[in-house]
Amino acid sequence: MSQAPLPGEAGKADEMCSYAVDVWLDDTALLTDEAGLMALMRDAAEAGHAQVLGESVHRFPNGAVTGVLVLSQSHLSVHTWPEYNSANFDLLTCGRLNGERIIEHLRAALDISRINITRVLRDVQ
Repeated sequence: MSQAPLPGEAGKADEMCSYAVDVWLDDTALLTDEAGLMALMRDAAEAGHAQVLGESVHRFPNGAVTGVLVLSQSHLSVHTWPEYNSANFDLLTCGRLNGERIIEHLRAALDISRINITRVLRDVQ
């Protein structure tokens, strides 16, 4: 993924940006691993120069996991769907946080068979 700002956005890259990352995994063990998912997200946040202020995680009866990191620059969350071999990560960035590095860290650490990434610049004025 490119680190360059989008056209017309010079100097504003990741000032306010949403990322929706949908992944389907070949190895689905991580989809029910609360500790592993949270460690992965903390590592990804660190890779993108984010400061983690807090976190919460919940495991559902079917093994699905929802977790969120509250960042000083916004948040990173995940919800897993073990029955579909998939997970949805959502990242909202503010300030000089490097969202592209966070997404690349997640991408490199997961055994992905398919991925969809949507990046939307958000208007803050």
